[in-house]
Amino acid sequence: MAMRTSLRPVPITLAAAAVVVLAAFGLPRSHAAPGMVSSQDGPRVTHGVVVGDVTDHSAVLWARADHQASMHVSLSGGPHRRAPAVAVGPDQDFTGQVVLDALRADRTYRYRVWFTEGEHHDARGPVVTGSFRTAPSSEAGAPVRLAFGGDVSGQNVCRDASEGFPIMDTISAWHPDVFVGLGDMIYADNTCGPTGLYGNAQVPGDFGPAVDLPSYWAHWRYNRAELHLQHLLATSDYVGVWDDHEIVNDSGPLTDTRSIPPYKPGVHVLPIALDAFTDYTPIDIAPNTPDRLYRALRWGRNLELIVLDTRQYRDANFAQDSDAAPKTMLGREQLTWLKDTLAASDATWNVIVSSVPMSIPTGFPAANGRDGWANFDKTTGFEHELLDIMRFMQQREIDNTLWITTDVHFGEVFGYTPFPADPSFLVHEMVTGPLNAGIFPTKDFDPTLKPERLFFWGPPSPGDVTDWTQAKHWFNFGAIRIESDGTLTAKIVNTPGKAQFTLTLQPS
Repeated sequence: MAMRTSLRPVPITLAAAAVVVLAAFGLPRSHAAPGMVSSQDGPRVTHGVVVGDVTDHSAVLWARADHQASMHVSLSGGPHRRAPAVAVGPDQDFTGQVVLDALRADRTYRYRVWFTEGEHHDARGPVVTGSFRTAPSSEAGAPVRLAFGGDVSGQNVCRDASEGFPIMDTISAWHPDVFVGLGDMIYADNTCGPTGLYGNAQVPGDFGPAVDLPSYWAHWRYNRAELHLQHLLATSDYVGVWDDHEIVNDSGPLTDTRSIPPYKPGVHVLPIALDAFTDYTPIDIAPNTPDRLYRALRWGRNLELIVLDTRQYRDANFAQDSDAAPKTMLGREQLTWLKDTLAASDATWNVIVSSVPMSIPTGFPAANGRDGWANFDKTTGFEHELLDIMRFMQQREIDNTLWITTDVHFGEVFGYTPFPADPSFLVHEMVTGPLNAGIFPTKDFDPTLKPERLFFWGPPSPGDVTDWTQAKHWFNFGAIRIESDGTLTAKIVNTPGKAQFTLTLQPS
């Protein structure tokens, strides 16, 4: 069993009273909600336990202490094992991660997590218990339930004073095997006031726009302190993704500085934000590629989840995208990896995770360049690279792909036949969100990929949403179920739990 501390950990809080609340939710099939089983004095787990990047043989377990401590993990469900203790300290915001390996496929494992004081483990804090399920082997035709969504605490739509993030309960009730936090899981460049955008009382944040590591950590602590989110992350395998607001709006390595206070001119915040993201997100990052977030996760015979990083390697948004000088969003190495992964995959379905949408124009203001794949009315998108990916898939007859995206704060579903000479080549995209943020619908989309709009979920205009009850109606997430025979059913579901659209696809 290997073990790793996060590069720079961040706080997550779970008090004893919170455990009682979590236990009341009931237990989904794949995980047991964690609970305290001892009451000794000592360092405490603060923001719950998260198990991420689960495969058929490994998982990454994350937790945070309330002060400097040693982190302990024991595992049962196969041979009982205990990981070596790992120190967590202020340089890491007291967070730690443990890589659990040599696991068996499609097996439920029980864990115990606790912290002790210092090197000598004098005082032991309360033990948190829970469980997770490993993925089936790549040959097993097991069904899978995948939930996904993004955009949390943006535009001063933050933790409701009485309901928190109510849609997290709805997602938990669907009992996903895997939950993909699709991006903008914090809004590091926003604030959270006592009264929200939609007039409701909120839990105020003790932070402004993030400019250094402690202030980025503060945003992560605020969201992860919410009990319904803690429960969701405790009861499903988590796949964490970042987008621009984990950094700053519409950001990449060339567009991550700001000159307006509290930002300091010339200071690049992307590397700081990356440290905070990896502190709070359990990802199985290889030691020789410490900043690599793109990865593929397999769930049985039917699902390859291909997770893209649309932020670290992109050209500047304001650059032109042309035949002579095509832009890149993914960077050469990631693009090569994506093509190799698609070509090698024998999964029934390839679900591609892109935090930014394919055809809906993004980027504000538009004069600064497009932030998503689409050009729309500019020439500053990343369409050439996307078309290159589509052409690669079409030429190699890589069918059965579904892209899941977010970022635009409304729901939409497209079918694409980008090459008229080959109408049998069809790609679908499901755009979801927000989970809990401002709502900003638009009917605009770019025609380059020959899209057919299959569904739109949003009010006529942003101004039509005037109170918290209305906002909850429009908050939404995506839900995918793949049956043992490969049939894929995808839904867009709102906070009350009503499916607003259903797409059923048969593998070709």
